[in-house]
Amino acid sequence: MASVHIQNARKTFGDSTVLHDVSVDMDDGSFVVLVGPSGCGKSTLLRMIAGLETISGGDISIGGKSVNRLAPKDRDIAMVFQSYALYPQMTVAQNMGFSLELIGAKKPEIATKVEHAAKILGLEPLLSRYPRQLSGGQRQRVAMGRAIVRDPKVFLFDEPLSNLDAKLRVQMRAEIKALQKRLGTTTIYVTHDQIEAMTMADKIVVMRDGKVEQIGAPLDLYDRPANTFVASFIGSPSMNFIEGVVANDGKTFFAGAEKLGIPIPLCPAQAVGKAVLLGVRPEHIVIDREAGVPAEVWVVEPTGAETHLVVSLGGAQVTCVLKERISLQEGQTVPLAFDASLCHFFDPQTTLRLV
Repeated sequence: MASVHIQNARKTFGDSTVLHDVSVDMDDGSFVVLVGPSGCGKSTLLRMIAGLETISGGDISIGGKSVNRLAPKDRDIAMVFQSYALYPQMTVAQNMGFSLELIGAKKPEIATKVEHAAKILGLEPLLSRYPRQLSGGQRQRVAMGRAIVRDPKVFLFDEPLSNLDAKLRVQMRAEIKALQKRLGTTTIYVTHDQIEAMTMADKIVVMRDGKVEQIGAPLDLYDRPANTFVASFIGSPSMNFIEGVVANDGKTFFAGAEKLGIPIPLCPAQAVGKAVLLGVRPEHIVIDREAGVPAEVWVVEPTGAETHLVVSLGGAQVTCVLKERISLQEGQTVPLAFDASLCHFFDPQTTLRLV
């Protein structure tokens, strides 16, 4: 096992810079998720750790040793790809043991390690089958087994669940997390799915345009996002943002051009009397027939356990997740209130959080 340290890593392609001085510390045995929209540089960073992309500047170390100049085979890492990359002419057992054959391992050793990995992953009945005879989830397990047999210092996962259906993704992410805890191997996992990031990671690295926006534990990013990008990316449905002005007494937020007054008794001092972006998560909005402010219902989406609403509040489109079944029609008015202790305030110019 090993820690991974990335210091001011840069990647350029000609005149284009795709990674800008990225620095991340990953502790031994941790599960770190790189998350962000397509094109943010997360897969490029993963490939640089693996040695599949050269580093243009900075340093990457694994286990305290710089690996900038090491070939992928000398870095003691194992990578699981989005496409599984299984050999169709080989059985499950042959696919899992092939990397050991390449380094000259003896057949008894290969068989022992393959059997051990197959037992961990529940693949024992499938060892004689070919990839074409497997489901998507089974193929993913084989790809993971191929990584496990090498007993690497670091596991690298590049969007491994994106080819699976929604139900199987939920099952597989739980299996990957449980496997990582059992093995204790440092794991770096790339995804664009923030739900995967929130449920699997010890630490999340949020990236945008080749830069790190924020690093932290999942709930830290959820509770205290550094800026509007992180606030909107972490959490589903996304956080609502409402433009407006905080009253001089710091107790009321006047929303939009309509200047609808919304009570906010816990406003930070930096926001008093200023134009701000008020951030509120859909799940932190409730119906309050006494203190709520009127909102016009645009869309009603019953999901069974919850009711999702899209409303017009002070001229802004706001999404609400109500923890109840409620009968509403488009065009009706409903009184909504925000949980004041869970509101967020951002500078509309810099988009940074007002602490």
